[in-house]
Amino acid sequence: METTETDARTQNAALIVSMISALFNSMGNSAVSVALPAIGSEFSMSAVLLGWVVMSMMLSSSIFIVPFGRLADIYGRKKMMIIGTSVYTIFSVLAALSVNSFVFILSRAAQGIGAGMLFGTGVAILTSVFPPEKRGWALGWNVSAVYIGLSAGPLIGGILTARFGWRYIFWLNLPLGLISLIFLIYVLKGEWAEAKGEKLDIGGSFILGTTITCVIYGLSKMPSAAGACFVAAGLTAGLIFVKFEEKQDNAVVDVKLFEGNPSFTFSNLATLIHYSSAFSVGMLMSLYLQYVKGFDPANAGIILMSQPVIMAVFAPMAGRLSDRTHPAKIASIGMAVTTIGLILFTFIGQNTHIIYIVICLIFIGFGFALFSSPNTNAVMSSVERRNYGVAAGLLSTMRQAGQMTGMAIATMMFSIFIGTAKIVPENNAAFLTAVRVAFIVSSIMCFFGIFACLAGAKGKIVKKK
Repeated sequence: METTETDARTQNAALIVSMISALFNSMGNSAVSVALPAIGSEFSMSAVLLGWVVMSMMLSSSIFIVPFGRLADIYGRKKMMIIGTSVYTIFSVLAALSVNSFVFILSRAAQGIGAGMLFGTGVAILTSVFPPEKRGWALGWNVSAVYIGLSAGPLIGGILTARFGWRYIFWLNLPLGLISLIFLIYVLKGEWAEAKGEKLDIGGSFILGTTITCVIYGLSKMPSAAGACFVAAGLTAGLIFVKFEEKQDNAVVDVKLFEGNPSFTFSNLATLIHYSSAFSVGMLMSLYLQYVKGFDPANAGIILMSQPVIMAVFAPMAGRLSDRTHPAKIASIGMAVTTIGLILFTFIGQNTHIIYIVICLIFIGFGFALFSSPNTNAVMSSVERRNYGVAAGLLSTMRQAGQMTGMAIATMMFSIFIGTAKIVPENNAAFLTAVRVAFIVSSIMCFFGIFACLAGAKGKIVKKK
């Protein structure tokens, strides 16, 4: 397909806007990870409650990401990105002004609502404006922007926390949000509303939100009886959701997309597994470096940068490779490399050398780079153009659900081995046990994820728009 000058301008603008949005969100979120000890100290939070600083935002975004993706298809993806950026920025300011843990976590949850408006729309716009032969390349640069934000976040967050206080992390989101809005409003021309005139499936959205809430809240309360009941209720709601959606004309999730489409089905499953396995690494290692090793937030942030720097460098290369062969094959290699990194982390201890930690982070960073953009390409290239919005929303939901599951696993380990006690030197042995068990569970999950990727490679991809 030949690309006209006008098309080229639209493609470039879409790529710039999506990268700015990705950078804005990822930088703000990763910066918080190194500030967790400072936040916990100021608000006297337990280890479990600290987990909810991260999980509250992920939970709210996961609940709303598919409904907002559907609304974006109906009313316009650019409009949804503008609203989402505004909401995220406003509640970042409110988080900076929080007076107690309740207000702070509530602000984080509201930030998640804004993030839910952003996650799927950028990828859907990129997939719409770029032809298949350049799609992996564009998605690779978008993923690279995410990882650049993840690289800069811990360093910037560590410096701000050490010198000015953790609240400045959230104040930083104000100018970043304004810059993002300027580019969205004045640079990106056009609107994408391919489902204009259709209706939102409110009933399906409510059942989906109930499913996610029950499962994630239940996992955070495991191994208690109440936690098991919530998980069971969530799984039951999930079955009801599938049956309900099969009967809807304007379903929020078209379950037929999974039928006879292994690339779409197994690549989404691989996303869930990969992020469930590896997402909690940042939080676990931030706590380890500061509580066990005694690093300040700035130095901990520098060490943690080794993972996302590798991601940012190699993600575009992986995206380009996925344009030349079945992207799920590249993703399976990435999953295998991540598995190696997680296995290495299971041997972590009180006296583990920092070089060993950095090597583990590099393995996981390289695995993420080889997995993320090819896997995204596999999902988006396995559906027709009219389903781009739904596909992007489902992929983002799998990613968010995986992140929450990973955080829930880590939080559950804290509940089992530490309980409600704070992380202090007297509890280091219990803390390290919790971390090692979390990595063992993650390693096993990630290993089986390799086979999900390989199963996805058996499916066909759409070669033409």
